[in-house]
Amino acid sequence: MELSEQEVIRRESLQKMRDMGINPYPADEYVVTGYSTDIKSSFVDEATDDAEWYTGKPVRIAGRLMSRRIMGKASFIEVQDSKGRIQVYVSRDDIQASVAEGETATTVEQQMYNVVFKKLLDIGDFIGIEGFVFRTQMGEISVHAQKLTVLAKSLRPLPIVKYKDGVAYDGFNDPEQRYRQRYVDLVVNEGVKDVFLKRATIIRTMRQVFDEAGYTEVETPMLQAIAGGASARPFITHHNALDVDMYMRIATELYLKRLIVGGFEGVYEIGRNFRNEGMDRTHNPEFTCMELYVQYKDYNWMMSFTEQLLEKIAIAVNGTTEVKIGDNIVNFKAPYRRLPILEAIQEKTGYDLSTMTEDEIRQVAKKYGVEDTDKMGKGKLIDEIFGETCEGTFIQPTFITDYPVEMSPLTKMHRSKPGLTERFELMVNGKELANAYSELNDPIDQYERFVEQMKLADKGDDEAMIIDHDFMRALEYGMPPTSGIGIGIDRLAIFMTGQPSIQDVLLFPTMKPEK
Repeated sequence: MELSEQEVIRRESLQKMRDMGINPYPADEYVVTGYSTDIKSSFVDEATDDAEWYTGKPVRIAGRLMSRRIMGKASFIEVQDSKGRIQVYVSRDDIQASVAEGETATTVEQQMYNVVFKKLLDIGDFIGIEGFVFRTQMGEISVHAQKLTVLAKSLRPLPIVKYKDGVAYDGFNDPEQRYRQRYVDLVVNEGVKDVFLKRATIIRTMRQVFDEAGYTEVETPMLQAIAGGASARPFITHHNALDVDMYMRIATELYLKRLIVGGFEGVYEIGRNFRNEGMDRTHNPEFTCMELYVQYKDYNWMMSFTEQLLEKIAIAVNGTTEVKIGDNIVNFKAPYRRLPILEAIQEKTGYDLSTMTEDEIRQVAKKYGVEDTDKMGKGKLIDEIFGETCEGTFIQPTFITDYPVEMSPLTKMHRSKPGLTERFELMVNGKELANAYSELNDPIDQYERFVEQMKLADKGDDEAMIIDHDFMRALEYGMPPTSGIGIGIDRLAIFMTGQPSIQDVLLFPTMKPEK
């Protein structure tokens, strides 16, 4: 491996440290007593009974060295810990005063002098600082170092990002590099870590709401004999011990419904799904989805529950129900508009598809540029027309309801609208965020729906569902009236953090292998 000049210099510094008796990768625990942002936010110039941080208070901090300025007998370094950055002051006089004549260079103080003032430390090194808190003459809250410990030597230089008037210069900005080397992106680019802390808040708040409602978090198989619960193309793998092909799950739905059959009041799972389909700014082949199923509820209840859930998440993440997504301000405050899909299409296009035959709907689809219409049934055609003409227009949260039965093979028939089902999709900022049903619990009806799906598969629809006979057996034991919902966590994170793409809310998005 050919090393750069900087990498060679860092390895030389590493060896010099070892020659001096300094272990650049010590195994001892380093106990931290303070964090950068906490020290700065609660600092007072004089000690008071209720002051957490004050002038002269001892402290131990640890983090990466992010900048260094040697100014004669003093050195100012900046340390970045898990919460932010803080300045550290190192005085040559303080060090020299503490080294008695005749002492060896292996003393703590002399080692500190060598690594700081002989520039054996490099940007990116992990160090521990023991000292006291004070305010400099320039008014900056800092730590006066009395002891320095090398915790881990960095052998590869970090990109140096310089900020002026809020603008980053010489930054680590190339998207492909950022996504491949997220570990560097998190260190040098401001705000990146905050996105993932907000993502964690989304999931934590979601769990809290479900747990307080009395619902149980469960885990279901990721490797499945049948890829069911959604209309999607699966990943296929081979199980050597069983000598059978298996599918990476495309949804958790059918297993979670089995648990409702088994007697759980409400179950939910937050986990990874896998779909062997296209990749773009809103789709990744593996993604995180939450699915929730609650007995004795319907899709009307689920709409109310969902809008209350998202309102709480928005407040927990951003402190307000209003979120800026691109150029749009989206308000997650409940309640949300509820609009049947056929009315939405008529509102946007003028066509009343409810009165049309399948061939007439096919002609409308062709007019709006839908391709391969001959392979589609009536429901798929309606879905494609909605996608082309309506979906992108719903910026504020809107429940699109009452989908045709052909589009909804796992959904209960509408109680008052023949040919439609009790299903909704939640549209936000022109994209689907959630999909929910009054769940179909009639096993005879369910079997007939599966048969119709197989006919669509014969036409060439590679997203059509196949019959899951074990699920059918479970339904025949009896499933109570149930409502279920799936929410895409990645897309929700895009909305709640205002990021431009799914790659910006995944720590390690799927990418082609590096050459």
